[in-house]
This record gives sequence, structure tokens and C-alpha cells, in this order.
Amino acid sequence: MTDESHPNGRVGKRQAILEAALRVFAREGYGQASVDTIASEAGVSKATIYNHLGDKETLFRHALAEIASRSNTKTMDALGAFPTHPEDLRAGLLGVAHKLAECFADDQSTALRRLLQSEIVRFPDLFETIRDSGPNQATEALAGQLARLANAGYLELADPLRAANQFVALIVDELPTLSALGTRKIDDADLTKAVAAGVDTFLRAFGNRATL
Repeated sequence: MTDESHPNGRVGKRQAILEAALRVFAREGYGQASVDTIASEAGVSKATIYNHLGDKETLFRHALAEIASRSNTKTMDALGAFPTHPEDLRAGLLGVAHKLAECFADDQSTALRRLLQSEIVRFPDLFETIRDSGPNQATEALAGQLARLANAGYLELADPLRAANQFVALIVDELPTLSALGTRKIDDADLTKAVAAGVDTFLRAFGNRATL
């Protein structure tokens, strides 16, 4: 019996196909990408792709879901460093904000945003599907952590979910420009300055003056 977790088994082939699809779709976009190219890069036949993951559209959907899942895992790991009872609130927020900004700027997250933006007209349902499978979960987790800081007296905010969205928006606002829409690596010093500006703006809006 074939071990499906083996690279030559069903799970191994499926993963190889997804990895190749991620590369090809990110490089060429949906319209230009071909199943033949994906099959060649995965080292499998075109028929194998259809047997494992269906047609090109289904493969595209699976590929984006895979990127979203990986990005969400990385983001949730970054949120694990969120300060709960910080001696220095700004330093604590800077630490987690820097990790979140790195998640936002990594190659796979950038590819996911680019593919969603370029194919939203063709696949209008994908935006909500991807958000529900990843970003919304991370935003809700961040909102819960901000709410705990507020309850502990570190922040003053009425709507934790909106504050979470604003926190993320402030720390990533400059990144598309700094990265030329994800086509070049952001200089570490520039990333640090952008994140610090976002955190400082957030604290001016939501920080408890008595604890800053």
C-alpha cells in the first residue's frame, strides 16, 4: 500500500502541485498561468493535477487558500508576542508591530494581495473567503488583546475591533510604497521607522495618558 504522506503518495503529490501552483500563479497571474506549466514545475502529469485538485479555477482557489492559511499561521505566531502587562507599553507594541509588519511584507502575503486585487472581478467571492479564513481571525485576536490592555488601564478605546484594524493600518500604511508594491525588499531602517510612526500615532489616539 502506498503511504499517502510519502512524497510519492497522494498527500505528497498534492503538496507538490500546490507549491508549484503558488509559484506559477504568483509569477504569472491567473490568466497567463497554465496547468501545463504547473504540472511541469510540480513534476507530475496534467492528468494528475486534475485528479488531485480539479481544474485551473479550483487549483487557483486551493492555492490562495494555502497562502492565506500560511500567512494566518505566521500572523497568529507574531501576535503571541503581544504584551499583556508591559513595563514599557510603547516598546511592547513596537515589538509585536514589527513582527506583524514583517508578516505583511513577506513574499507570500504580498503575492496573496496581488492575486486577490488582480482577480477580484473574476472571483468576487474570494475576498470574503480569504478574509474569513485568515485576516479576520487575526484581527479578532488582536482586538481581544487590545481590549485586555484597555481593561488593565493601558489604553482607552471604545471599539477594540476598530482599534485593531486601525493599529494594523497605521503600521503597514507606508509598506506598499517602501516595497514598490511588493517588488523590492524594504530596508530594515525604513521598516523600523514606519512601524514606529504607526505605533506612536496609535498611542496618541488610544494611549491612557496616566500610564504613558
